[in-house]
Amino acid sequence: MHIRQLSNNLQVSSMGFGAMGLSEFYGEVDDNKSLEVLNKLLDLDITFIDTANIYGDGHNERLIGYFLANLNKSDRQKFTIATKCGIDRIQKGNYSRSINNHPEYITQCCNESLQRLGVERIDLFYLHRVDNNIIEESMDCLANLVKQGKIHYVGLCEVSAPTLRKAHSIFPVTALQTEYSLWTRDVEDEILPTVEELDISFIPYSPLGRGFLTGKYINNSDFSPSDFRKNNERFLQENLEHNREILNILTPIATKYEATIGQISLAWLLAKYHKIIPIPGTKNIEYLIENSKAADLRLDKHDLNILNDSKFNFNVRGHRYNSEGMKGINV
Repeated sequence: MHIRQLSNNLQVSSMGFGAMGLSEFYGEVDDNKSLEVLNKLLDLDITFIDTANIYGDGHNERLIGYFLANLNKSDRQKFTIATKCGIDRIQKGNYSRSINNHPEYITQCCNESLQRLGVERIDLFYLHRVDNNIIEESMDCLANLVKQGKIHYVGLCEVSAPTLRKAHSIFPVTALQTEYSLWTRDVEDEILPTVEELDISFIPYSPLGRGFLTGKYINNSDFSPSDFRKNNERFLQENLEHNREILNILTPIATKYEATIGQISLAWLLAKYHKIIPIPGTKNIEYLIENSKAADLRLDKHDLNILNDSKFNFNVRGHRYNSEGMKGINV
């Protein structure tokens, strides 16, 4: 596995792992199988794990904490853990949420995450969503947590370029996490140039379009009632029929490289910026291995031009979230 700089002093695997689906949103979960997936990360040298306090109402952090606690010291030290705070789920198990960036809430969440993860310091601590009205207070609180030794680096999620600049001027932002893939490309206008200018790492979540860019999900009937994609606009059948044009463009490129279309999608992302670290998630070891191999792919200039061409960035049908999910995005 290749490595990339998360910060000037911290290297991680060029392909990370998004752990959210091990706890909720993508159908039924099985902790024993999830632990098998997490243990496979060691074999693949994937050392960057992404979680959040709200995934499974704390379940995801506890699962990762259990995984880390059962590693020997040498293996434990290989992993960099990122988690998040700032979203307050109104009722446990309910998708409804509010944005809470008040310092006392950030501090409370940090302490709870430390306990669930079983670590002395969180490597990268994000504001999961940002309240721009109190960004100064929030960044000052995060800076204080760094001084206390409770967190090492600070990250933000889904903010606009002006907000990123503002926050970074208060306290250094190490990483920005935002959805980015071949079917979600709005970050290319202002946000990606800004992180490059400020030398901030960029962490694309859902880099495989929530599985769509693997080509494995072209029918809405593939999703169980407990899978949030079942009712997501982009995955409604009429929208899938339109959006699958992306797959038709990717297929001949994948054939050329003897790769899957998912691997091409990830290789394209890795080529966009030297501090991009995608975090695809999966509950399947076979897919985890497939994703890891994308780090070895090098697309030639011709194929990168095809995928970068504005004509490829066609009008994807369907919002990526409902109104609840869009709270705090691009503020």
